This record gives sequence, structure tokens and C-alpha cells, in this order.
Amino acid sequence: MSVFARVERSRRRGSQSEDANERTLFTAAARRRPLVRLVLMAMFCVLFLLSLTTLGPLYWMFTGALKTSNEIFQMPPTWWPLDPQWNNYPQAWSNLNYTLYFSNTVILTVGSVILQLFVSTTAAYALSKLKPVFGSVIFFLFLCTLMVPGIAYLIPQYLTVVDLPLLHLRLIDTWWAVWLPQSAHAFNIILLKGFFDDIPDDLVDAARIDGANAWQIFVRIMLPLAKPALAVVTIFTVVASWKDFLWPLLVLTRDEIQPLMVAIYRFSGLDSMQPLNTIIAGLALASIPPIVLFLVFQRSIVRGISLTGLKG
Repeated sequence: MSVFARVERSRRRGSQSEDANERTLFTAAARRRPLVRLVLMAMFCVLFLLSLTTLGPLYWMFTGALKTSNEIFQMPPTWWPLDPQWNNYPQAWSNLNYTLYFSNTVILTVGSVILQLFVSTTAAYALSKLKPVFGSVIFFLFLCTLMVPGIAYLIPQYLTVVDLPLLHLRLIDTWWAVWLPQSAHAFNIILLKGFFDDIPDDLVDAARIDGANAWQIFVRIMLPLAKPALAVVTIFTVVASWKDFLWPLLVLTRDEIQPLMVAIYRFSGLDSMQPLNTIIAGLALASIPPIVLFLVFQRSIVRGISLTGLKG
């Protein structure tokens, strides 16, 4: 049996037994004890109260979109709209030209995901298994970029897309101005490198003996085994790209190519004459895709984070 068949067999067997091998804080026997039950109940109550701090603003946003503009400013505030304006949502979709800006956001998000996955996986694989010259120095430089606030290199990054080095191309008002800066993310590279480091080198050596080159090892061994980490990177990238505001605001000045967050900000200006409830309804519509994405793939997120050793 070739090493590729063994990798596929191991991956399938591991995916089938993932749910059975999930670790819990307390064993089944321990959970039957009264004291452990009391601790679990207390932890549940604390987590429920903490979740309200997150769910509260979401509830206000979705219910505020159903209120009239006057009711939004009413004191004391109403917990539920006195006369729900359900037409605010379709009105927001129409007035804010949601079809165009939703499509732009999807295109920007898909492009960012593709480029980030390609750059992050290849860079992590090279640092982990190919052992390039000065690889440790390069990895240290990646770590250093995480210590610098993103706002600190905003101006150098802007000057780069205004006049792309060597090629001397102006990327302003093109989607490449958003895609290229997001393609190399140090956090994703470090996360994937840690996952690739856990893959035994003996597996890679066996593939080389079978005649596989570096690219075949990467595609047929490393990527299939790294699916949990790739899922985490993909979901994080989608959420970060979907809610990105400042950078698209700076580099995308034409209305027809702007994403949702920038368009909603522009429509919320005093000169747009859009009512506040329409703007809130637009924000609620924009928040639905990442919320649905998390609810659908929350098990993959938790499992991927635990497998990659990501903490916090």
C-alpha cells in the first residue's frame, strides 16, 4: 500500500472517530455526582449571563430595524417595537442597493479566502517541511509583524497599492487593492505551520521514497491532513473580510465596487437622507451571513481550534 493510500485511510478513520474521542471537562461518571452537577450549573449560569452581553446588541439591532425612527430614540427604550415595521427590511434592501453591494462583498470575500489559503498553506508548508535557508529568521519576522498594530503600517501599505513596486501598477479602485494585502497573514501562516509541524516527518520521507515530489506531498498528504486547520483559517478569513471597513474605504472610492460595510457607512451620512431604521435594517441584513456561517460550522471551528492548539 502506497503512502498516499495510507494517508487517505488514516484520514477517513480519524474523521469517523472524531466525535467518539472528543474530550470533556468531566467524565460521565463524574457528572452524576451532586457537587459536579452544581459546578456545571453554576458555570452554565455564568456563561449564560456573559452571553447576554453579546446577544443584547444583536437583539437591539434586529428589533431596532423594526421600529420607527422616533421609537428608536424613545426614552425609556422599548424592548419590542410597538408597531413592527416589517417592510423596513425590504425597503433597506431596495434603498441601499443591496444586490450590488452584497455581490461586491461576496467577490471580495471569496478572493481573499482563495489567496489567503494559497499563500498561507504554501508558506507554512515551506517553513515546516522544506526547511529553507534562514527559515527560522523568516518565521521570527512573521512573529514580529503580529506585534505591530495594523494601523501602524496603514500608510506604507497604502503607498504600496498606489504604486506597486517593480511593476509600477496603480491598484486603487480595483479589488486587487484589497485582495493582495490580505493574501499574506502572519497569524494564519503561524497557525498552519504549527499544524504541519505535528505531521510526522516519517510520512513525508515515505512519500519521497515512493517517488513523490514536494508539490505532490503538499497536495496529497499535507492538505488532506490539514482540513481542520484549513476550516478554521477559512472561517476566520470570511468573517474578517466580510466586516472589513477601513481599508476598503481607503482604496475603493468608486461606489459600484464598494462592499457592504463601506456602502452602509456612506448611506448613513447626513446628505443621504436615509432614515435611521433603514440603516439599522441594512446592518442587520449584513450581519446575517457571518452569523449563519458560525452557527453552521461551529463544531468545525471548535474542533479545528483544539487540533491546532490555538488558545484564547
